[in-house]
Amino acid sequence: MKYILFILLALPMLLQSTPTEIIKLRAFDKLVVTPEASGNFTILNITEDDVENEGGYPFPRNRLAEIHKTILENGAMGVGWVMSFPQEDRFGGDIEFAQQLITSPSVIAMFENGKGVYPAPTGTVVKGDDIGGVFTTGIKSNIQVLASSSLQGIAIAPTEVDNLVRRIPLLLRTPDGWVASFGTQVLKAITGARSYIITTNKNGIQEIAVRGLPPVKTDSFGRKWISWVQTSVTTLAEMNVKDKYVFIGVTANGVMPQIATPIGLVEPHYIQAALAESMLIQNSPYIPDYALAAELCLFIATVSLTWLLLHVFGITWGIMSAGAIMAVTASLSVYLIRQGILIDVTWTLISQFITAGVAFYLRFRQQFKLRQQIKKQFEHYLDPRQVKQLQDKPELLVLGGEKRYATFLFTDVRGFTNMSETLPPEQVTYIMNKALTAQQSAVQANGGMVDKYIGDAMMAIFNAPLDQDFHQTRAVETALEIQRNMVDLNVELKEQGLPEIVIGIGIHTGKAVIGNMGSESRFDYTAIGDAVNTAARLESSTKKYKVDLLISEATMLEIDQRKEWVTDYSLRFVNEIFVKGKNKGIKVYTNKERKCYHS
Repeated sequence: MKYILFILLALPMLLQSTPTEIIKLRAFDKLVVTPEASGNFTILNITEDDVENEGGYPFPRNRLAEIHKTILENGAMGVGWVMSFPQEDRFGGDIEFAQQLITSPSVIAMFENGKGVYPAPTGTVVKGDDIGGVFTTGIKSNIQVLASSSLQGIAIAPTEVDNLVRRIPLLLRTPDGWVASFGTQVLKAITGARSYIITTNKNGIQEIAVRGLPPVKTDSFGRKWISWVQTSVTTLAEMNVKDKYVFIGVTANGVMPQIATPIGLVEPHYIQAALAESMLIQNSPYIPDYALAAELCLFIATVSLTWLLLHVFGITWGIMSAGAIMAVTASLSVYLIRQGILIDVTWTLISQFITAGVAFYLRFRQQFKLRQQIKKQFEHYLDPRQVKQLQDKPELLVLGGEKRYATFLFTDVRGFTNMSETLPPEQVTYIMNKALTAQQSAVQANGGMVDKYIGDAMMAIFNAPLDQDFHQTRAVETALEIQRNMVDLNVELKEQGLPEIVIGIGIHTGKAVIGNMGSESRFDYTAIGDAVNTAARLESSTKKYKVDLLISEATMLEIDQRKEWVTDYSLRFVNEIFVKGKNKGIKVYTNKERKCYHS
C-alpha cells in the first residue's frame, strides 16, 4: 500500500514533465472543435510574387499608403498591419502613410525584443484587485509619426512546452499599466471603444471585455485559448476585402518568421487574426474557478472507485470496470471541452491507469499465491482434476471456514502398536505407506479429499472443498474399495512374509465447519464439529461390534434412495449405539457379506 501511495503522490511531479505535458496538449488539440469563421475578418498576404514585382522588401511607405487606400476603396472596414516600423522610411513616405492610417480603424504591430522599453499603457478599467496577467519583456517601438496615427498592439505568440502556440494573453502588463495584444486592439479599433474592462478575483483574471462586446473568459493570466478557424485569405491582386477587417502580413520567404501552431507553420498575422476570431466566437475552452476542486474531487472519486472495483469484482470484471471508468472520465472531459469548459483530467486518467495497474498486479499476485497455496495444500489429497478446478476458480473455495453439509470417513489400522513394537521401523514404514496409499487412491477415485493422516489413521471428506452430488454414496463406495484394496495388499504382504493388516472404517454425514484452521503463520484445510467427531467414534466402535465398517443412519438416508449406485454390496442393520457426547442413539449399518478380520 505504501508503494501505491508513493506513486499516486508522485503523480503531480510526473504531470509536470515535458513528455506528459506534450501528450496532454496534443490530446487537447484533437478535442477542440474548429468553428466556422466569423466572417468579419480576412487575411491579405504579401506574397513572393508581390515582393518580386515591387523590387524587394521592405516596400516604400508611400507604396504602403497606396495599398492601404486601395484596401479601403475595396470596401474594407479597416486594416491591421502585422509588421513594425521602428525606423524612418528612407524614401520619406512616413507622413503619407500616417495620413492613410488615420483615415480608418488602423492598427500597427509591435514586437517584443526583451530590452525593457515599454509602450504607453492602454486604457483599462480593473474590476477587483489589479492582479494576474503576463508581463511583457519590452518592445521595439514604432516611429512616433506612425504610432500617433494608429492604434498599436503587441504581436505576441508565446509557445507551450512543445514550442507550439495555443493561447495568447489579450492584455500584457508593463511597469506602468496594461497594453493590448494586436488581435485585441483590432476589436477595439472596430468598435471604437476607448478602454478595456478587466474582471478579477482572488484567483487572478476571470474575463476581459472590449467595451461594446461580450466579455471574453480567460485563464488567471488573461490568456485565451485560440480557435484555429479558417479565416478567408486574399492577395494584393484579388483584394476580396469588402465588409471585412484586413490583417495584412508578409508570406514571402525569409521576411517574417514562421511560427509553429497545432495547424502547422504560419506567419504572425495568421495568429493575430485567429486571436481576434476567438474573441468574437468565444467557443474555445476556458478554465473556471472551480476547475481545481472539480479535478481533485474527480480524482479522489474515480481512483478510489477503480481500486475498490478491482478488489470486489476480481481481475476480469475489475479491469473492465476500470476501463469503463477511464472511458467515462475521458468522455466527460471531451463533453466539457465542447461546452467551452476546460477540466484537466490528465492527472486523473494517469492515476486511474496506475491504480488499475497496481491493483491488477496485487490482485494477480494474490490469486497466483492462492493458486500455489491451493496446489500445495490439495495436490496430495485431491484428484489432479479437482485441484485444477480449484486453481481455475478459487472462489469455489471459501477460505477461513464455512458451515457445510458433508460426509466424513475415518480409517484406522488395527494392531498398529503391536506391529510397531515387533517389526523393524523400515518394515513398519513400508507397510503403512502401502496401506495409506491404497486408502488415498480409493478416496481420490471417488472424488473425496484426504484431509489428514493421524499416525496410522486417515480422515477423508466428501462434498468439500467442491460441491459433490451423492457424496454419501461416494463415501460408502470408497469404504468398499478400501476393503478390496486391503485384500489385495494383504496377499502382497503375505508373499513378502509380512503381517496382514486390518482397517476399521467409520462414516457419518452432517454439518461441520470446514476451511483453513490454525494460526496466521501456519494453518491447514480441515473440518471441525460434531459430525466429524461422530465419524471418528463410529470408526472406534467397529472394534466393539467386530466389523470393519460402520455407517450412520444419516448417511444411509441417501444410500436408500440411490441403491442403483451401490454396485457390489448390500447393507445390514447392526445396532443402535451410543457414542460419547450423544444423548440419543445412532443407528449404524455395515455390509452383510463382508468377512470380519477381527479376532
